[in-house]
Amino acid sequence: MALAIAVLALASLCAQFIHLHARAHVPIFVTAWDMARYFTILTNLLVVVTFAVMSRPVRAELAAPWLAALSLAAILSGLIYHLVLAQLISFTGLGWWADHGLHSLMPVAIALWWLAYAPKQRLDYADLPIFVLWPSAYGAYALARGAADGIYPYPFIDLSVMAPIAVATNLAGLLVLFLLGGVLMILIGRFADR
Repeated sequence: MALAIAVLALASLCAQFIHLHARAHVPIFVTAWDMARYFTILTNLLVVVTFAVMSRPVRAELAAPWLAALSLAAILSGLIYHLVLAQLISFTGLGWWADHGLHSLMPVAIALWWLAYAPKQRLDYADLPIFVLWPSAYGAYALARGAADGIYPYPFIDLSVMAPIAVATNLAGLLVLFLLGGVLMILIGRFADR
């Protein structure tokens, strides 16, 4: 299952790359660099690596808190996309498939995998910081890239149109959402232990 999810994530990323590259008519590395601006893209790259590492051909043990935090990041990226961002752009053809692969299929597949297969019994409230580690690192990265080139990946962190306090409030709200999601996953893990 882990390998299937890694392959599905990679296929969705490749489809997105092919679609965006065909639309933009820019060198390959420019398309890749532009894609690396987005949380969903980078989260799915982490999914590819993480799930490939724990798949049967490699079979490495990964820490339950990391698997829970990465699963939550994928799930929330899909939820936030569909609730806030999906109406901002319309995809057709291969772009439609890639969009739904990354924002719909992957979050559902990862949620089901986590519920069915992930080690979760040892999750503890002391693990909560790991749930905000990746979103915090991404937030700093996205703001730094935006400050450097003036392009912000999401409207709710766009410092070119929003006051810094509004962006900080939005980011703080997202981190609280990730912490609450972490609490929920820990509670699910404790229930699974019974």
